[in-house]
Amino acid sequence: MDLQLQGRTAVVTGSTAGIGLAIAERLAAEGVEVVICGRNQAKLDAAAAQVGAAGKVRAVLADPATAEGAEALIAAAPDADILVNNLGIYEAKAFADITDADWHRFFEVNVVSGARLARHYFPRILEKNWGRVIFIASESALVIPGEMIHYGMTKTAQLAIARGLAEQTRGTGVTVNSVLPGPTRSEGIVEFIRSVVDNKNAPEAEREEAFFTKLGPLSLIRRLIEAEEIAATVVFLASPLAAVTNGASIRAEGGIVPTIA
Repeated sequence: MDLQLQGRTAVVTGSTAGIGLAIAERLAAEGVEVVICGRNQAKLDAAAAQVGAAGKVRAVLADPATAEGAEALIAAAPDADILVNNLGIYEAKAFADITDADWHRFFEVNVVSGARLARHYFPRILEKNWGRVIFIASESALVIPGEMIHYGMTKTAQLAIARGLAEQTRGTGVTVNSVLPGPTRSEGIVEFIRSVVDNKNAPEAEREEAFFTKLGPLSLIRRLIEAEEIAATVVFLASPLAAVTNGASIRAEGGIVPTIA
């Protein structure tokens, strides 16, 4: 299927690994010039080589979780048709142990970073009367996990920002949506699963099964999602073919959320 994205430009944050890297690679394969960013030069170079094998890529050493990093990214790529706010962090922590610093850090990285970039790119996208802003949220925005309430809070906040921006697109060719992945395979999630299951030395497949039994019993697919599966949803939403999907929270969580939301 031709997604009609040839010649567009996209900025993808959190793009040196996991979902962000898969999105960047899939966009590049569709003919999009992709701007990726990261804090570590070696990881950035490796990601650029991987995305570059699929298409055009520009790599920027910058961390949009900070105001200085966002400025550096914007200076390197002042214009884009598509903004994918994927940057985010997570951890399991008992509510009583979440410090003020933890609350501020999670809000800064997961919420403010995307708001900063949208503040720059969204008005420019509106002026062109075509473009996409996509926030990578989580099913935790709807089903707040008791073991990481601070993370869930930030994901709900992303939905609020995305919907508020979408309200400003009436009658234009611009859309703003959120995508809600469920637990997606990455180095980080494998270690997270190890941290929350009882038998931390069990084989990986057994730990994954124990995780869904203990913390994800509502999952219909009963497995980790692959990053490429989320990327397929995001790239479709980034395309002209998804023109009628706007202001939506698209669930790609394997059926964890049991009701329509």
